[in-house]
Amino acid sequence: MLNLYILGTAGVIILAAVAIGFFISSKKDSSSNSAVPDKKKDSKIIKEATKKLRQDPHHASSLIALSDCYYRQHDFEKAFPLYNTLVDIVKLHPEIDEATVAIRQGICAIKLGKIQESFKGLGIAMQKKPNDFDTCYYLGYACFQNNDYPHAVSCLKKALLINPDANQVFEPLGKSLYKSGKFKESLRFLRRTIDEHPDDKESLFEIADAMYESGYGDKAMKIFMHLRPDPVFGPRSCLAAGKMHFNAKQYEKALQDFSIGLKIPDLAPEVLVDLNYNLAQTCFAMNKMGPGLDALKQIQAITPNYKDVSTLISRYQELNQNSNLKTYLMSGTSDFVALCRKVVATYYKGAFVKVSDISINQEGADILCQVESAKWEDTELFRFYRTSSVVGELYVRDFHAKIKDTKADKGVCLAAGLFSEGAHKYTEGRPIDLVEKDVLVKMLKKVDTIN
Repeated sequence: MLNLYILGTAGVIILAAVAIGFFISSKKDSSSNSAVPDKKKDSKIIKEATKKLRQDPHHASSLIALSDCYYRQHDFEKAFPLYNTLVDIVKLHPEIDEATVAIRQGICAIKLGKIQESFKGLGIAMQKKPNDFDTCYYLGYACFQNNDYPHAVSCLKKALLINPDANQVFEPLGKSLYKSGKFKESLRFLRRTIDEHPDDKESLFEIADAMYESGYGDKAMKIFMHLRPDPVFGPRSCLAAGKMHFNAKQYEKALQDFSIGLKIPDLAPEVLVDLNYNLAQTCFAMNKMGPGLDALKQIQAITPNYKDVSTLISRYQELNQNSNLKTYLMSGTSDFVALCRKVVATYYKGAFVKVSDISINQEGADILCQVESAKWEDTELFRFYRTSSVVGELYVRDFHAKIKDTKADKGVCLAAGLFSEGAHKYTEGRPIDLVEKDVLVKMLKKVDTIN
């Protein structure tokens, strides 16, 4: 009897469990079906609401019903003007949920690319529901699209605090931080963006640039090199990699980077100009005057007043035509000093010159020598300033002090530029001759070319 009782009880329990399971399953199916849009019901709503709105365009209940219907269907084009109207009339109709219609107006505007118009609803939504995820996310996204990066960062960070698992926040937040110059902080979110979208080349480029700005140059270089062939981000990657190689004085690699970038078709004019400008600078650093000048002339044809292109063309055309001037300004120390010795040797016609000391400094070189002619004999100090800029009074004062230290009878100060008015006044009554560019160029043409 006891066994029969136990079996009977167990059977009741099993049947009860099956019944409960069936009830739950039925509820789930019912709930699932209710989430699916009912086309027949929506059609009825649209028909009735449209009819009432023809008679009264501000009929609140019809606007609510029709806008909700289109919003459920993701028909933002039709929902947007309805929510726009609801936001306008909400103060006159207490039955309208202001926060709901405001956030939906903003979302519809964003979905339609109407960023400026989205602020109308999103601003109200932020006042009504400042701790709502959709409010914070969409307002942050709108600010990001409007290039208002500080406000975008603030809203998007708040959205992420509300919902830490919201993957859609990573991209606009990472890019807003990057655009705000907060490179190191942006890396975390840009990397998450790449995890979600591995083919996002724009984010990959921004990661590389942010790495470079954060001091991770080696890692940044790897990404830039990877992106060089890309038709969209390749030119900017070539430009970035080339600048890094140039700064490291790896001129051959820099030249290759800029050349690859220039071969990519359909370059944006500003990128084309920037690549040519940096290629020219690299060529000049490598003493390749011809290719450098060609690059500058291409820039001049596109943007005549770009930076100092006109000045550079004049300068390097002159250097290209005068090999000794090129040696004076750009060659290595040994060639420069050898050229200066020749200038000293030919400075006084018919005189015998014996060099007794040569010293090299950052600005150029000093050559102390004994000069003998048929009528006189002197100890003279020659200073060669290796610059095409204006040489000021302080530099001439320093030279005069050196003349006294070496007990020279006279000093000759030469530069590939000009001396300031103050420098000229300082030499009055002092044993110093100033030789400016025009005279120096004539002197350089008289000496033999350095091989």
